[in-house]
Amino acid sequence: MSTCLFPGSFDPPTLGHIDLVRRAAGLFDRIIVAVMVNADKQPMFTAQERVALIERCTAGLANVEVCAGNGLTLELAREMGADVLLRGIRGGSDADLEAQLAAANRHVGGIDTLALFTTPAYGFISSSIVRDVIRHGGALRGLVPAEIEPILAKKRPLSVSQREKGQGSGG
Repeated sequence: MSTCLFPGSFDPPTLGHIDLVRRAAGLFDRIIVAVMVNADKQPMFTAQERVALIERCTAGLANVEVCAGNGLTLELAREMGADVLLRGIRGGSDADLEAQLAAANRHVGGIDTLALFTTPAYGFISSSIVRDVIRHGGALRGLVPAEIEPILAKKRPLSVSQREKGQGSGG
């Protein structure tokens, strides 16, 4: 049985992330999407929220599991019985970084990395762009799966008129 670990922050998950998961689901018997916690970052969504978002987006994929992890990805890969790591590549700068990480993971942990190029339509999307759109109240359509658009929209800050009217916090 082949098992693939797809680690990332997924803050929040994008159409590109979910596209990679769907494509990998056809290549491996078991896909584990690992929402990694990075103590150096201030995420917009908690690890539990990110796990729930990905579970919602992958509900129809029987061979996909989602978990939260912290620490070394290699340790989680061993713990989960993963044969290979999955990484996505949007362009040249991603390729350089991912090649370095793949070499380090192979050297330190003896695990190979499969890098899939993003579907061109999603090549410009990143979680940081999505977070910026959320902060500024922009449209999320075409950036994130439709299943999670309403959830992400709740993280939008209140407008001045909403604050003046004393409406809820927006997340």
